[in-house]
Amino acid sequence: MASSFAGIEIGKRSLLAHTQSITTAGHNISNADVEGYSRQRVSVTTFDPLYRPDLTRAGTPGQIGQGVTVESIKRVRDELLDERITAQSNQESYWSTRSDYYSMIENVYNEPDDVSVRSTMDKFWESWQELSVNPESRAARQAVVTRGESLTTSIQQRSAGLEGIGTLLNGDIESTVRQVNDYASQIAALNSQIVESRGMGDNPNDLLDRRDNLVGKLAKLVNITTVQRDPDEFDIHIDGRVLVQGNAARSFSVQPVVNNNGYSKVVWSDTNDDAQFSGGSLGALLELRDVDVRNEIQSLNTMTMNFADLVNDVHRNAAGSNNVTGLDFFVQKPFVENVNGNYDRNGDGTADSSYIFRFTGTHELKSQEQIGIEGTMSLSGKAGLVTVAYHPTDTVEDVVNRINDSNGEVKAYLDRNNHLVVKATTAQAVDNPDFVLRHVEDSGYFLAGYSGILRGSGAENAYDWARSDAVNSLDGAQFAVAPVMNPSDYIAVNDEIEKDTASVAAGFPSGTGTIMPGDGRAAVEIAALRNTPVMIGEQRTLDDYFADSVTNAGLKGEQAQTNLKSQTAVMADLTDLRDSISGVNIDEELSDIIKFQHGYNAAAKFVTVIDEMLDTVINKLGV
Repeated sequence: MASSFAGIEIGKRSLLAHTQSITTAGHNISNADVEGYSRQRVSVTTFDPLYRPDLTRAGTPGQIGQGVTVESIKRVRDELLDERITAQSNQESYWSTRSDYYSMIENVYNEPDDVSVRSTMDKFWESWQELSVNPESRAARQAVVTRGESLTTSIQQRSAGLEGIGTLLNGDIESTVRQVNDYASQIAALNSQIVESRGMGDNPNDLLDRRDNLVGKLAKLVNITTVQRDPDEFDIHIDGRVLVQGNAARSFSVQPVVNNNGYSKVVWSDTNDDAQFSGGSLGALLELRDVDVRNEIQSLNTMTMNFADLVNDVHRNAAGSNNVTGLDFFVQKPFVENVNGNYDRNGDGTADSSYIFRFTGTHELKSQEQIGIEGTMSLSGKAGLVTVAYHPTDTVEDVVNRINDSNGEVKAYLDRNNHLVVKATTAQAVDNPDFVLRHVEDSGYFLAGYSGILRGSGAENAYDWARSDAVNSLDGAQFAVAPVMNPSDYIAVNDEIEKDTASVAAGFPSGTGTIMPGDGRAAVEIAALRNTPVMIGEQRTLDDYFADSVTNAGLKGEQAQTNLKSQTAVMADLTDLRDSISGVNIDEELSDIIKFQHGYNAAAKFVTVIDEMLDTVINKLGV
């Protein structure tokens, strides 16, 4: 039978249970403003009855209850919702990062504005147009030089602005990698504490909240997925690769990359493998630096190189009022001082490569003339070599267009003397330098005997940059050494022209080598470049370049803002739903405290009654 003092024990258990409930509600209220905190609930159950239903139990009319006990204290959390928020949050931070940086890129373009590259280039063309009308005017020549200087300054400023954004991105990448490593190590440490706590039979609610909060922060930085294999092992993966496994955490490190503006790449610290990120702010930062900003810089460099080349092509064949000819209007810094472009690429002290930007053939061609030969050219491409076939019925223009329409990183055109020009473009692969011809080969004779570039046909006569003095494979063709990385940083008006504006060429020399009075043909030809399809690879004008570049930046910025709004709305709905489930409601907690207080008072009254009953039995019976 039940003890006479069983009531005291039942009352005590009730008091303890209600005390724990009040304490937990107070804990919820205290942490209502703590980031990532989940409200906790006390789970109570009936204490084991005095007699269990077995063959040895005493004969009683039923089980004798022993009150209440606290079974557990659990946090209120929807794990499926947490997984969905984790998967979604990396997209919000991805588009937020892109939106912020594209605002910077748009500010660099500064279009439309009176001090933008486009406006200064418009004024540059206008100065040449004015010179063509007044070729004898010294003031018109001075205007050409001054506006040329303004143009080069604007180009340099845009280049510096884009490179500054790239440097900022690189710094953010390195900082974010450190954050990812820190969060991963903290999560691994918490995993160990959680396992220890659970091993003692506890529910580590606050530790779980801290881990979930860190996981949420990590999910904003990189695209992660979480896996709970069993209660003792919580894993985090990035694109299928383990970042955290139980109490072990991997890390990332950054390494500088040659020919990439001093930028760093992210690798796994333990294997040195390149790390890939498809989302989160780190994925956005890497994509912005290595794709978006790099493409913007390469596009500006391409415009600068072709613009300067085309102006120089006319200017060096013309003469100034002082009869000086053969001068380039714009100059740039060569990548190497060696006249053959020889360069020590592997750093062992011996030249092993040739950095050549342009070949110019020795033979005069006619664009509409059928070539009458056939063969296949092999040119360096984005990934390996690309082939361009030609046939006897093709015209020179057909072959040039076929080269430019290929997927190669080599382009061609006929200069004003109708000589074939083959030049390098920017490189898609970071490991390959921009504006360097890497491979030019012809199984036939279009590049050899016909245009006068290569010494002969076949692989044995191919030009390949992976050796020094590779220009020895040329058949007397003129060549230009590759420019320093980012030529838009260094473009400038020729010093000789700045010192003597009479050297600005407005006309072409006659047979006697002198300029006829009033000859402004060269100035007209340079001014006409403004609206002439001159951008090799894609037949478009310089004005089209500016329109496309500004439109591209604006549209990508708009895309980032639109997707950010969409992702923000989705995340707001998900977080609101989580807060409605796990968040602390002060009014609800106060209501529970009052309820538990009444329960506590009732339990205390029950104990008092039992005490009085026992007092009667002990002290008053038999009196």
